Amino acid sequence: MKTAKKMQKGKFDLEDFLSTMKQIKKMGPLENLLKLIPGASKMGLNKVEVDPKQMAHIEAIILSMTPKERRNPDIIKASRKTRIAKGCGLSVQEVNQLLNRFEQMKQMMKQMSSGKMKLPF
Repeated sequence: MKTAKKMQKGKFDLEDFLSTMKQIKKMGPLENLLKLIPGASKMGLNKVEVDPKQMAHIEAIILSMTPKERRNPDIIKASRKTRIAKGCGLSVQEVNQLLNRFEQMKQMMKQMSSGKMKLPF
């Protein structure tokens, strides 16, 4: 509930994302969870395949950040990205991709909560 309220307000951060991701991992393979969503087949979610390695990479990137960076990803500039990439053993490009995807997801959630974006089901 706390995380959902943060999503609605647009205050969702990488710490929230990490904790949500860990909770989802405990529930089993993501593909199986997506199939349980009403209307998932209409949206093509029943054919989504999630690579467990990719989930591990995302987790490693976030864990390589300081708590301050997780709470405020906007402060992450080139030197911090380089340190994060070295810390998780991945490339700066992968760190950039995660940050870009997170920002897109955050904006989408904000639009959904404000009613500007209609769900396809």
